[in-house]
Amino acid sequence: MEKEEVRNLIKKYSSELEGEISGEGDVNYSQEYQKFREEALSNLSGYEKWCKSIGKSFTVKLSAKDEEKLNKQIQGARLEVTPGEVAGFATFILLLGFFLSALICTGIFLLGETQSIDTFPFLLFIMLVIISVFIYYYVNSLPQRMEQRWRLKASSQMVPAILYLVVYMRHTSNLERAIKFASEYLQPPLSLDLKKIFWNVQTGKFTTIKDSLDDYLESWREYSLEFVEAFHMIESSLYEPSEERRIAILEKALEIILDGVYEKTLHYTHDVKSPITNVYMLGIVLPTLGLALLPLASTLLGGAVKWYHLAILFNIFIPFLVFYLTNEILSKRPGGFGESELLERNPNYKYYADNSIYFLAFLIALPFLLIGFSPFFLYYFGESLGLSIGNFDPTLGELGIPFLADQKLFGFSETAAGVVGPFGLFALLLSLCIPLAIMIFFTISYDSKTKKLVSMRKETKELENEFAGSMFQLGNRLADGIPAEMAFGRVASSLHDTPTGGFFSLVNINIQQAGMSIEHAIFDKNRGAINQYPSSLVKTSMKILTESVKKGLQVAAKALMSISNYIKNIHKVDERLKDLLADVTSEMKSNMTFLAPLLSAIVVGLSSMITMILVKLKDIIPAGSEQSLGGMNISEFMGMFDVNAMIPPYWMQIIVGIYLIEIIFILTKTLISIESGEDRLGEKSEISKMLKTGILLYIIAAFISIVALTALASVAIGGIAGSL
Repeated sequence: MEKEEVRNLIKKYSSELEGEISGEGDVNYSQEYQKFREEALSNLSGYEKWCKSIGKSFTVKLSAKDEEKLNKQIQGARLEVTPGEVAGFATFILLLGFFLSALICTGIFLLGETQSIDTFPFLLFIMLVIISVFIYYYVNSLPQRMEQRWRLKASSQMVPAILYLVVYMRHTSNLERAIKFASEYLQPPLSLDLKKIFWNVQTGKFTTIKDSLDDYLESWREYSLEFVEAFHMIESSLYEPSEERRIAILEKALEIILDGVYEKTLHYTHDVKSPITNVYMLGIVLPTLGLALLPLASTLLGGAVKWYHLAILFNIFIPFLVFYLTNEILSKRPGGFGESELLERNPNYKYYADNSIYFLAFLIALPFLLIGFSPFFLYYFGESLGLSIGNFDPTLGELGIPFLADQKLFGFSETAAGVVGPFGLFALLLSLCIPLAIMIFFTISYDSKTKKLVSMRKETKELENEFAGSMFQLGNRLADGIPAEMAFGRVASSLHDTPTGGFFSLVNINIQQAGMSIEHAIFDKNRGAINQYPSSLVKTSMKILTESVKKGLQVAAKALMSISNYIKNIHKVDERLKDLLADVTSEMKSNMTFLAPLLSAIVVGLSSMITMILVKLKDIIPAGSEQSLGGMNISEFMGMFDVNAMIPPYWMQIIVGIYLIEIIFILTKTLISIESGEDRLGEKSEISKMLKTGILLYIIAAFISIVALTALASVAIGGIAGSL
């Protein structure tokens, strides 16, 4: 009995002593890990629920190799599902797609005027089946993309993580406390990983922190060996008896990860140029050039190709191809650099999370959308009011435009199968309002959601860029024997009208006027200076200052000077990385905002010109005419083309405009991911800018192209008509 009491006492006081030594206190990292996972990964819970509810009924047996690969992706994405559930959910989506494809095509077939094998929409059915396969691929590869996003975000925090560990270990050689310090001041998701190291020990998965750490680092070995090596280098400093040698090893750890990131990025920029060229050629240039021939192709095929086939091809197939190619580019992106701040931690996150702006943006864009579809409104309302097509579809000559006197305003035509069109110039110009409306909607909503957050991020970056020099000045003041409480005021006076000067000045005011300690002047929840400058780097540096100053001014001075040098080195590497990526990113921006819009606009103008020429030739050449031009019977030539089966340029322009918007979305996300990793704020802000530039250029160029080429075609047709 006494032995049991002794064991209980030893266990009790050992745990208390361990908490004191490790600085853990009452912090329960197991609860923190579970709580944060629920908050940070709430957007994944919907996918997990679908997999668990549907995947159980459609569990698919995978091969050992595929199951191991998928399980690795699931663990990397921090999902709580099984490979069988993921594959089962994807299979269910595929079967549902096949069923809906058959149902839609059968419904169209039964609602048609005649039911025969020739009238069944086989082409539409094949396209819908292919879309189902695309969706299956998208759903089945979701864990891979989630893992990729997690790694992009976590890897962008690797350099700050090593920096925080090195800075802390420099004055306190305790790896466990250093990891805990880094997990507190890093932002998720890497902070979550570091907390999980403790969680795995608390739950009994591992017996020591070292075993848990080694297991965690193993998950990064294939993706970021330099991070693993830097961590082990920091760990090895614990066994170095010489203080100078220990500091040198810590500095070497930071050097290892910086050099490794730079070398990998250098190789990446060389390897990615060819794939990006393929994306531009296969996803933009070739499809857009092929679009110019579709008016002729649709007439030669006798109406087998409809506008909705074109919409499926250009608005689903090709964007998915571009998405797949860009996803392959991002899968090879190295880690170690990028935007490390978590969006949800931004003080202005409420503006980003506010979705009411979407309704306001929709109301602003709605008039342009209605103008774009106005030809159809006039057609249907005209019919309901008893007006014939001629009443609301006059020629431009009747409206006082003699140069295009024979051109219809909207260009509707009555055929045995019904009314076709619109083929008119004015309808085509009105259709430009539809991509304009979509652009206005996304530009207004995204700009409103991100404007304040981007402004705060910019100010924070300016503060961090100045911070290295300011920390060196502060360290010099402390080294001269000036108390920390007075040093803030002296540094602030020499840095007036700068973000760093404002921060130090606010700290000085809290100390001198409010009588606060240094720690409260910086970190107080109500008046702390850090509340006005939400930077992880500044917060961490100030925490190091408040801890090291307790050990003496000289210790604090050395700590601040070392932090200053580390920050300068990291900033140099960041600038070199930006230079490496500049060629890739500048080319992508040029393609998105200049070349692609211009090319699309010219192709729309060419397709409208071809359509107008064929329509006008049909009008001026009577059926059965024996007239010839250049030794060729014009009537026989025109008989090859069924003008009424042609895809109207109105629909073609709408499809091209939407396609261009989709391409800008996909390529902008790729651009931001290459530059900054996982950065939703940067994506939305940049999409707003790119859409505004690209779509406005497209609309202006398309307007000029349509009017100029239509006028040119009118002159050419006039010459042909005069020679007949």
